[in-house]
Amino acid sequence: MSVLALFAGLFYSSVAQAKVYLDITSPEFRKVPFAVPYFSNKNNPGTIEKTDQDMAALLAQGLEFHGFISVVSPEKYDGSRDTDWLKLGVDFSIITDYQVSGDTITFEFRLLDIAEGRMLAGKRYKGSPDIRDKIILRFCDEVIFQLTGERGVSLSNIAYSSEVPGDFKEIFVADVLGRNIKQITRHKNLAVSPKFSPDGKLLAYTSYHPINPNLYITDWQVAKTTRAISRRPGLNLAPAWSPDGETMVITLSKDGNPDLYLINNEGAILDRLTQNTGINVSPAWSPDGRHITFVSDRSGNPQIYIMNVKTKSVRRITFQGSDNTEPSWSPDGEWIAYSGLYEGRYHIFTIKPEGGQPLQLTWHRNDHESPSWSPDSRQIVFTRRLNNDKDICTVFRNGTGLRTLFKLEGHQSSPEWSTRME
Repeated sequence: MSVLALFAGLFYSSVAQAKVYLDITSPEFRKVPFAVPYFSNKNNPGTIEKTDQDMAALLAQGLEFHGFISVVSPEKYDGSRDTDWLKLGVDFSIITDYQVSGDTITFEFRLLDIAEGRMLAGKRYKGSPDIRDKIILRFCDEVIFQLTGERGVSLSNIAYSSEVPGDFKEIFVADVLGRNIKQITRHKNLAVSPKFSPDGKLLAYTSYHPINPNLYITDWQVAKTTRAISRRPGLNLAPAWSPDGETMVITLSKDGNPDLYLINNEGAILDRLTQNTGINVSPAWSPDGRHITFVSDRSGNPQIYIMNVKTKSVRRITFQGSDNTEPSWSPDGEWIAYSGLYEGRYHIFTIKPEGGQPLQLTWHRNDHESPSWSPDSRQIVFTRRLNNDKDICTVFRNGTGLRTLFKLEGHQSSPEWSTRME
């Protein structure tokens, strides 16, 4: 059963004019203190079970993931909803009741503005018990919307390449909270550069199976749906989906020089975008589908360029540093993130599409590579080399809040953030 959002009596019209819309990018911004008391089961009122605690913990984890919310530990108030929140220093609390009836679970969520003494938002969701966590995270994203005007990203995923026993690298997908990790490929070779389709349902990637780096597409949620779409001699690298999901830009070296080509989802070449002007790799589309950003060494070393796909006119946007690679265009179109060499280490930078002064987001004496934007354009996921390990980390677009996303065995690389999944 799909999730159903029912508003009757719980989501009233005045809420639309009562959104908070916090400016979380302000330098003076402090984290917002929240309380998430244990959920209450209407089938068993007055009794708190581990399930009630676990569901509250999941909602709290989803809220804190967004970086501007701190959730007060329920141990400080025994998880009770009957608490003096003002005395506890809480600005918002979420009260949740649920009920199980047959094969249906119903949740009622209320977001309370403590200072104003009113309900800011309320929603009722119905669904099958197997999508319980999805329902909870959907409301989490609704809370983020109520506070910022932009839906949260709890229902999104991260694809990445990771080592597996046998000295191979395979493609994996996990949700943003590091749960539900799923191995996607089993080529027993080197699989790299996973890229989600715009709807998040498909993955394109390159695998050296067998030997030649070939391009594949897979429906990562369904087993045995992988197909090769480009097995041309030489490189078949770095797929970049167009915003409409109908085409891709990839690097091919079938004619000798690594150049950018436009192909359809069956692998047929539609257009050649570059012509022997240095090595051309790592394409990424603008959200409006009119331009791509890519890396070329046509000036003597790797730099970031932008191309008008229709006219093929090209302009360079990075001029600082001798090695700038792996561009990623933010979903709102405002920024391009990339990895640049600075004082002997690779760091994450952002720059406006029109060029100008880049902003350095990472500073630690480690390597930071392969940036990819969150669906709300607020965070960037990347790989960090630290003490001979490679972990997946995130940082906010203003350079604050750098943290390890989830700790896994082996080395992880090439992270890719999906769109929001419904």
